[in-house]
Amino acid sequence: MSNARDAILAKLRAGDAAGEGPVSDFSVIYGKSWSREEKIARLESLMVAVNTEFHRTTEADWPALVARLLEKRAIPSLLIGTDNQLIERLQDEEGSPDLTIYDGRYEDRKAEVFEALAALTTTRGAIAETGSLILWPNEAEPRLLSLVPPLHIALLDADRIYDTLWWTLTEENWQDGMPTNVVLISGPSKTADIEQELTFGVHGPKELIVLVIDG
Repeated sequence: MSNARDAILAKLRAGDAAGEGPVSDFSVIYGKSWSREEKIARLESLMVAVNTEFHRTTEADWPALVARLLEKRAIPSLLIGTDNQLIERLQDEEGSPDLTIYDGRYEDRKAEVFEALAALTTTRGAIAETGSLILWPNEAEPRLLSLVPPLHIALLDADRIYDTLWWTLTEENWQDGMPTNVVLISGPSKTADIEQELTFGVHGPKELIVLVIDG
């Protein structure tokens, strides 16, 4: 062990003496390259492993799927932000749930928010390597929509699933427009006590449903 340590230190000292620092290899953070299908499959595998419900759907069909998922759970209403396009898509669907539209007036709407059984949000994208959704909270869709109700339904564009966090930062050009906060979600809220017994829904949603809009 000592010999190996001495050899490493000697190499570092030799590099410094020659004016050369140690060479860093960052390929581990950008060297992943999966196909589109592989990224979807990997994301699904990692998220399902931590109790996420995962569905592939289309732009035309996702509102009907939302209605069926809520009907299955006997949830009559859905909390949603002020994105007019989402509101119209859901209202146009036959059998769609009643919508509770959160307009940012927390003190006036606090009771509705904490009584809501389900909320729907969009996502900025996802990271295949870690199995994580990227949420980009803003005034139209604040963070509490994904944090307070026991069921969180997230819409994800299949074309915005990136290989790694590095590729996400690079291709999305985050440095030119970071929001107040970015939320990475890898599954429903969970925690374990000292006996390592896993419990869901303690600090956030008990259920997470991801709808991947593909095609």
